Amino acid sequence: MTWAITRQDLLDLAYGAALLGSGGGGDPYIGRLMAERALDRGRTVTVWDLDEVPDDGLVISTAMMGAPTVMIEKLPSGTEGVAALRALEEHLGRSAIATIPMECGGLNSTLPLVVAAEAGIPVLDADGMGRAFPELQMETFHVFGVPGSPMAIANEHGDVAMVMARDNWAMEWLARGICVRMGGAAMIAEYSMPGAVAKRVSIPGTLKLGISLGAAVRQARRRHNDPLEGIAEALATASYRGPRLLFEGKVEDVFRQTTEGFVKGHARIRAYGSPDVMRIAFQNEHLIAEIDREPLAVVPDLICILATETAEPITTESLRYGQRVQVVSISPPEIMRTPEALEVFGPAAFGLNVRYTPSCLE
Repeated sequence: MTWAITRQDLLDLAYGAALLGSGGGGDPYIGRLMAERALDRGRTVTVWDLDEVPDDGLVISTAMMGAPTVMIEKLPSGTEGVAALRALEEHLGRSAIATIPMECGGLNSTLPLVVAAEAGIPVLDADGMGRAFPELQMETFHVFGVPGSPMAIANEHGDVAMVMARDNWAMEWLARGICVRMGGAAMIAEYSMPGAVAKRVSIPGTLKLGISLGAAVRQARRRHNDPLEGIAEALATASYRGPRLLFEGKVEDVFRQTTEGFVKGHARIRAYGSPDVMRIAFQNEHLIAEIDREPLAVVPDLICILATETAEPITTESLRYGQRVQVVSISPPEIMRTPEALEVFGPAAFGLNVRYTPSCLE
């Protein structure tokens, strides 16, 4: 089914993308404003379901790369995404029939909509992460053997760099260095593939899921119902499980630094009327939630920090002392929990000596 993004969809997606970002992916508010500006200029954001893509059509993934903290002060101009896309198309000698989000969480759920609108091509209702992850090889595209390069990186000044890497790990390392020199955030075009391959290696329906999450919470608030029940209803129609309420308390400490193109650190949350303290470590996204070194949830499960009163997701760059929060976990689709996938974005990939067990599966 082909459909067009509406302004209400953008508002709902901003919430759903923030939730699926697991604390990272960048603030979708910025991308939402950029997509709204495209609509105001008469552009249309056309969405294709994954099965609509011609098998021989070229699909290119577009996204923002860098530390989410940088995007607070270094706003994109809006031209970087199309510049990266066009540079990669020129290198390949072919035009893309559609773009696909690299990830469905945070800013990278909305920026591909801007690229699609400005380039005049559809965006696919699918992605390669099912959430947000900090590194370029941490994608189902990579898990299934799709080469990420050649890739193009563009900044707001019109600079464009091409990366030709021996493998996707080298692509991440080389591109990260370029991104740092572009100010810590840039737009990329990568993982070019035929439509037939995109159907096999992507997680379908994640754009609709983000919109339905936002709509469910919006309706729950209007009815004065528990927003977590709305989230559960939306997730029940997808291949995710949850949410599971892990903890409630007040943020008592946040350590955060922007380094090597990432935002890294941890937060401590103290329970109400209890000596229990939850520690959450993050690298752009939340990686592990534990109490007394006992893990309650770990990647690739989504660990989401929500404002207690509003259920608004709080990103890693927005965490502050004194915030009253709920911590919930969501278990991702089966494609992200296979042994092959866990080698790429499971606990060991982040240096965590923890065995992964889905936190929301019986």
